[in-house]
Amino acid sequence: MSNYRIQGATGEWEVVIGLEVHAQITSASKLFSGADTTFGAEPNTQVSLIDAAMPGMLPVPNAECIRQAVRTGMAIEAEINTYSRFDRKNYFYADLPQGYQISQLYHPIVGEGQLLIEKDEKAGIPEDKIIGIERIHVEQDAGKLMHDQHPTMSYVDLNRCGVALMEIVSKPDMTSPAEAGAYVRKLRSILRYVGSCDGNMEQGSMRADVNVSVRKVGSTELGTRTETKNVNSVRFVMAVIESEVRRQVDLIEDGGEVVQETRLYDPDKNETRSMRSKEDAHDYRYFPDPDLLPVNLEDSFLAECRASLPELPDAKRTRYIEELGLSEYNAAVLTVEVETFARFETLLGITAKHLGKPESEIATTVANWSMSTAPGVVKSLGDEANLEYATAEAQAAILGMQGAGDISGSQAKEIYEIVLKTGREPAEIAETEGLKQLSDTGAIETEIDKILEANQDKVEQYKAGKDKLFGFFVGQTMKAMQGKANPQVVNELLKGKLG
Repeated sequence: MSNYRIQGATGEWEVVIGLEVHAQITSASKLFSGADTTFGAEPNTQVSLIDAAMPGMLPVPNAECIRQAVRTGMAIEAEINTYSRFDRKNYFYADLPQGYQISQLYHPIVGEGQLLIEKDEKAGIPEDKIIGIERIHVEQDAGKLMHDQHPTMSYVDLNRCGVALMEIVSKPDMTSPAEAGAYVRKLRSILRYVGSCDGNMEQGSMRADVNVSVRKVGSTELGTRTETKNVNSVRFVMAVIESEVRRQVDLIEDGGEVVQETRLYDPDKNETRSMRSKEDAHDYRYFPDPDLLPVNLEDSFLAECRASLPELPDAKRTRYIEELGLSEYNAAVLTVEVETFARFETLLGITAKHLGKPESEIATTVANWSMSTAPGVVKSLGDEANLEYATAEAQAAILGMQGAGDISGSQAKEIYEIVLKTGREPAEIAETEGLKQLSDTGAIETEIDKILEANQDKVEQYKAGKDKLFGFFVGQTMKAMQGKANPQVVNELLKGKLG
């Protein structure tokens, strides 16, 4: 249970949050036409006759969009409706040539599901929490109005018109900005794992409508909600909630009433402002689209969708902990982004082959390198680092030499620096630059004998029980060997000589 509370003049308040996330479906063409969906094209260059609502044009559903919506539903453990239907949502706007949007009100393709957000005490989430998902329906996007292109007129770009969206509607289960932020991050992660949406919020391919209401702590009745439209970052989702909660509490305590309405967020002022009164479903005069047959999904299609799903974030995190022996923290960080776990798993596999060891034995070392050491080297080099040289093969070669005892941790970093600057092979760098550990027991033993001879008093103290002096002998040996001796060999030889 969230402990997020808002202190008002009349007592404590709590917030109830629901999110409607619009995610652009990954597909080469639009939901009902063959027009391209590539982001960033010149205005009105990706508009078919169907998108422009020319007379006589009939929509044809894009099977890939249906498939991606079903796969997404399966990934959130949702009920998949084998029968679904498209409806017309009627409203008039300059960026909607049809005068209606094709959506799914009465029979969505995906029913109830759920999503787990993990405990994060620092963020204010005291325990794991299940967030219910009410439905996912498929619909068309509208075009885009541009108001800054001309002093007296607004321009219309219809490139987005007809692009396939999934609207993922949560239940009002979130009770703090932190929970809402965690929900959006987790949902984005799942969509990107599945490949059904690229999750790029800056480009508008994933955006959230934020529904917020407040009530006194202890009350079970929901307050009047507002909906803040098209919020395009996790940070802004959280900021909208904080701003809107404060506004609603102050309004109620001043004797006013919250009005059900649609609002917009101004990030520069960190406040929401009224856009229009909030419509109900009946205001849109929904009815079944007469140009489209119902969608009936066959068992073989559903089986193919399920078989195509990858290992998802929760399952992958559990496997990293239980099978690879990673810490909960490392497992959580490595599984958030698709690119992060892909780099880690590739590097782990190649390094394991280099060393001839099972992945579980070296996973923590590889994880630490991936999360901390390698990024640290890149950061320290700044513009000098050429990331084209940061290949998995080069990094695995370095980790392989370190795992075999040929180089130390500090030498591994030095070699990686040179790799990033020059693209040279790690083994060649280690050899020619003198960046190898000495494992020659004869040379190391000679230096140890000199150190023990010169420090007889400390040898006697150590043998008398002063164990901490062992570190002194190790340090003196490493100093004498200019830091190039293999610490494991040094430790073994010292233990043998000191008894």
